[in-house]
Amino acid sequence: MKDLSALSQLRLAAIPRLAAGGRWRVEAMRSISEPLLLWFTKGQGRITVAGVTRGYTPHNAIFIPPGVMHGFEVGPQVFGTAVFFGRDSNVTLPDHPLHLRIRENQAQVEINLILDSIQRELEATSPAHDRAARHYLGLLGVWIERQAARQSAEGQRPDAARKLVTKYTSLLERDFRSGHGVAHYAEMLGVTPTHLTRCCKQASGRPASALLHDRVLFEARKLLSETTIPVGKIAESLGFTSPAYFTRAFQHHTGKTPSAFRRAP
Repeated sequence: MKDLSALSQLRLAAIPRLAAGGRWRVEAMRSISEPLLLWFTKGQGRITVAGVTRGYTPHNAIFIPPGVMHGFEVGPQVFGTAVFFGRDSNVTLPDHPLHLRIRENQAQVEINLILDSIQRELEATSPAHDRAARHYLGLLGVWIERQAARQSAEGQRPDAARKLVTKYTSLLERDFRSGHGVAHYAEMLGVTPTHLTRCCKQASGRPASALLHDRVLFEARKLLSETTIPVGKIAESLGFTSPAYFTRAFQHHTGKTPSAFRRAP
């Protein structure tokens, strides 16, 4: 499977296909280097963005800027479309995550028509189809902006706990390869590890250490499945003090040794 973070072009994908090769690819904490919109049309589950967990249902649009940690459940009944804007996109987009619950039928119809138009142009061979796709993508950016403005008055401002967790996940995304523990991040944020963990549990239902381990293990599994880098080098690149410690930690959380995970189909 191609590493989505390595691609830079506009593309659409059915949400269930994102889990091809393992549900860990969507459920574990990770980030990508381009803007992403998830439009759910069927099913429900939970999604964690920047350390804050919410439930999603049909007709939820979730915008995730590049570099923002996220992960979400994809059950057998979940369907929808993921829009990868590409790293070179010049569409005007929000600079912060959005979780939009689209209740108006007209707005639901609008986004479905825009997505269908983008997909049609991407698959077309007619002249200027690529330019047409970019124009429709611009309309999608306008749709996001209008829905965000419509719901901003209804939404509540993030509380102190969620603001802290958002800052924590931002630091985590930047430094998760360093090998630092929760205490290091708590010190950088000017709080105690206990307070940071309490806020993470409040915002996401998970302790601060779980978010940290999840992010590191996603990177480990990605490197094991998509590269031939030796296990020892992967351990070193992720801040583990030794390959043996990495192997124990990986097996504890996944049930497999790194080598066994790499050999698995």
